[in-house]
Amino acid sequence: MSDDLSPWQQPDVILQTLHKPSVAVVGMSSNELRASNFVGYYLMRNGYQVTPVNPRESEIYGLKCYPNLLEIPHPIDVVDVFRDPSAVPEIAQEAVQIKAAVLWLQFGVISPEGVAIATAGGLQCIVDKCIKIEHARYMGRMHWLGFNTDRISARRTAPDVG
Repeated sequence: MSDDLSPWQQPDVILQTLHKPSVAVVGMSSNELRASNFVGYYLMRNGYQVTPVNPRESEIYGLKCYPNLLEIPHPIDVVDVFRDPSAVPEIAQEAVQIKAAVLWLQFGVISPEGVAIATAGGLQCIVDKCIKIEHARYMGRMHWLGFNTDRISARRTAPDVG
């Protein structure tokens, strides 16, 4: 993986992922000031089946919290990671084992090794993006207003030459 993250930020993959109903939020915190808490809550409020994963928590928003992905008794579509990049390879291995479809690495969570493990295991990967922001962009209020979707733009396009 080079410094160019665009292969892991493809709009079509992001949009397909946003239609998957089950999300494990790895590193979700009960602290309402943490981004992982806010994102998990937002996903719940928008109809996703959220499963918190954090060995230091027992329950968040009335949802049982699991110590790792392997302990979750139901299928998971998307593994959304709020952990230090050094933890990602192990999380990616677990995501492959549970047959998740997507490994989503939040802002600043960049792990070439984790992405390599996940892609070798057949998972799609999204890197250095926020699932909440992307949901708002493509399916939420930002989308309703036409903002930031690349469908309505003030940018001029290059004229067709040919």
